[in-house]
Amino acid sequence: MATTLVAVGGKGTNPKTTLYVGGLEESVNEATLHAAFLPFGEIKEVNMPIDHATGTHRGFGFVEYEEKDDAAAAIDNMNNAELFGRVLKVNYAQPMKIKGGDKGWSHLPVWADTDKYIEELEAEKEMDEYEKEQRKAALVAKE
Repeated sequence: MATTLVAVGGKGTNPKTTLYVGGLEESVNEATLHAAFLPFGEIKEVNMPIDHATGTHRGFGFVEYEEKDDAAAAIDNMNNAELFGRVLKVNYAQPMKIKGGDKGWSHLPVWADTDKYIEELEAEKEMDEYEKEQRKAALVAKE
C-alpha cells in the first residue's frame, strides 16, 4: 500500500491539513462526510459549497483535520474509495489563487502587487543601462 508523505519544513510552510473530496453523491451531507472521515483523526471543519441555483452541494467538499498526519492517512485510505455508490477523489486542497499569480490570493485586488512589479521593471532598466555603460567602457579601453 502506498503512503502519502507529509513534508515538514521551516518558516513559511503550509501544513497540509485541508482535503478536497470530490465525486460526492447528492444525498451526502456534512454530517455524513464528517462521519466518513472521522476514523482518521480529529476533524476541525467540514465544508460543502452550495450551488445557489439548485440549493444542493456541488458534488465536492472540504475536510480540515487538526493534524497533517491525519490528513495524509485519510488520503491514503479514502482516495478511490466508495461512498454511497460513488468513487471519491481525495487529495490536498489547493489554496485559492488568482489565475497566473504566484503569490496572490483571490481576495486581493489585481493591482495589489503593482508596486513590486514597477520596482522590478526599474531595476531591470537600470541593469540594462549599467551593462550598456560597461560595454562602452570596455570598447574605449580596447582603443
